[in-house]
Amino acid sequence: MNTIYDSSLLLVDDNEDLCRMLTDMLCREGFRNVESAGSCAEAFLHFQMGKKEPDLVILDINLPDGDGFSLMQRIRMVSMVPVLFLSARDEDNDRLLGLGLGADDYMTKPFLPKELILRVTAVLKRTYFPPGRAMRQGEDGTVQLGKKKVDFNAGTVSDGKESLQLTAKELAILKKLYENRGNIVTFDILCNTVWGDEYYGYENTLMVHIRRLREKIEENPSSPEWLLTVRGLGYRLVKEQGS
Repeated sequence: MNTIYDSSLLLVDDNEDLCRMLTDMLCREGFRNVESAGSCAEAFLHFQMGKKEPDLVILDINLPDGDGFSLMQRIRMVSMVPVLFLSARDEDNDRLLGLGLGADDYMTKPFLPKELILRVTAVLKRTYFPPGRAMRQGEDGTVQLGKKKVDFNAGTVSDGKESLQLTAKELAILKKLYENRGNIVTFDILCNTVWGDEYYGYENTLMVHIRRLREKIEENPSSPEWLLTVRGLGYRLVKEQGS
């Protein structure tokens, strides 16, 4: 795609009126490829073999044949497409569950149309149009953290036996920490990196992503050696030897 407006968007919600409203709103904003699905089964058809999967999924939780959390888990088995939850369920546990599963954002209904546009745009920019990489010239995009090898280009962590996929947010957090390895990166800077200017209130959500990231890069996530917490300030990625 050349611009974010070339992105294909999939709305998953059984409220047909809401889907029509969202489709009209997104098209007026400039998005040219917006489709909708009213059930888990219909949505998952977009991820079947031979199908061109969407670039972003806007996902409700309450669906007639299941729930958005289970659908997202199925999608994650075949795709790392960014997901934005848009739900009437505003409990903290639901929000944390969605983000913990790897969702890129979570909004509640009712919502401000402009805010949804801003969040959709932010997710697409972070995922498909990130700012220039700050890797040193000549590097191949990989870094070794103990027994784990991080491939920033592929967005994976491997121990030589299995490879784990990083979510878009985990990758953004790890890149920021790596760019500043050995130094403290504050909560505010990390939140701004992941959620942009509208990052206020995401500190607890950041902790969820850090915990998930540690589960992938650390030998013992409960006693981290690489991604350290600096109490009251932020986080620090330990500088690898020889760098």
